[in-house]
Amino acid sequence: MTTRKLTIAYESADAPSASSAGLDTDDRLDALYRAAEARHGKTRRIVSALLRWIVYAGAVVTSLVLAFIVGYILVNGAPYLTPSLFEWEYNSTNVSLMPALVNTLVMAGLSLLMAVPVGVGSAIYLVEYAKRGSCFVQIVRTTTETLQGIPSIIYGLFGLLFFVTALQWGLSLLAGACTLAIMVLPVVMRTTEEALLAVPDAYREGGFGLGAGRLRTVFRCVLPSAVPGILGGVILALGRCVGEVAALVFTAGSIAAIPPRARPRSSTPPAPWPCICTCCPARGCM
Repeated sequence: MTTRKLTIAYESADAPSASSAGLDTDDRLDALYRAAEARHGKTRRIVSALLRWIVYAGAVVTSLVLAFIVGYILVNGAPYLTPSLFEWEYNSTNVSLMPALVNTLVMAGLSLLMAVPVGVGSAIYLVEYAKRGSCFVQIVRTTTETLQGIPSIIYGLFGLLFFVTALQWGLSLLAGACTLAIMVLPVVMRTTEEALLAVPDAYREGGFGLGAGRLRTVFRCVLPSAVPGILGGVILALGRCVGEVAALVFTAGSIAAIPPRARPRSSTPPAPWPCICTCCPARGCM
C-alpha cells in the first residue's frame, strides 16, 4: 500500500503544497494519495461508463440479430407447417420430416447410451483410482486427445470396414450408433475428467475422514460436484451426434424410412424402398 501511495505521490507532484504543510510523512502521502484519487476518479468513471454501455450495446445487437433470425424463419416457414409434413411415411409429395427426426433421436440416444457410461467410468478410473502422473494415465490422455481431432469421415470409413463389412451388420442404425459412440467417447472422457479434477481434494479427504470408502466417496462427494461439467460434455457429445453426416452415410445409409420398432402400431408399414448397399452391391437393404 505504501509503494502504491509513493507511486501516486510521484505522479501527483503538482498537488497543492498547502495540504502537506506541518504534516508528517504518512499524512503527507495520504494527502497526495487522496488528491491523485480525486483527479483520476472522474476519468475512471467515464471509462467505466463507456465500457458498460459498449457491453450493453453488444448484448442488445446480439439479441436483435437472434430475434431477427428466429422471426424470419417463423414468418417464412409457418405457412409450410402442414399435417403432411409430420406423416410417418416419406414420399416426394409430402416431404415428411418425421423419418429424419425419429432416426436422429434414435441414433443419438443409442450412441449416448453406449458412450456415456464407458466415458464417465473411464474418467473416474483415471482420476480416482489410477496413480496420478503415471505413464499409463498420460498415454490414455494423449490417445484421447488425438482421437478428438480425427475427422468424422475417418470414423465413417472405420465403421464401414468393421461394423458393416467385417461384422456383416449392413447399413443399419446399430452400425451407425456404434460408430458415433466411438466418435464421441473421447469428448465425454475428457470433459468428465476435467470436471472431476476441478473438484477440490478437500471433498475426498472429508469423505475419507468420515470413514467412507473410495467408491462411496466418489459417488457421494465427488460426482455430485462434477455433474455440471459432465452434463456439459454429454451435451457436446449430443451436438456432435446430431450434426455428423459423413460417418452415417457410410454406416447407416440415407434411407428416409422409420425403423419398424420406432413406428406406432397404428401406422402402415412403408412401401419397399429399393437401394443397393455400397459394401455389398448384390444385397438390397431397407
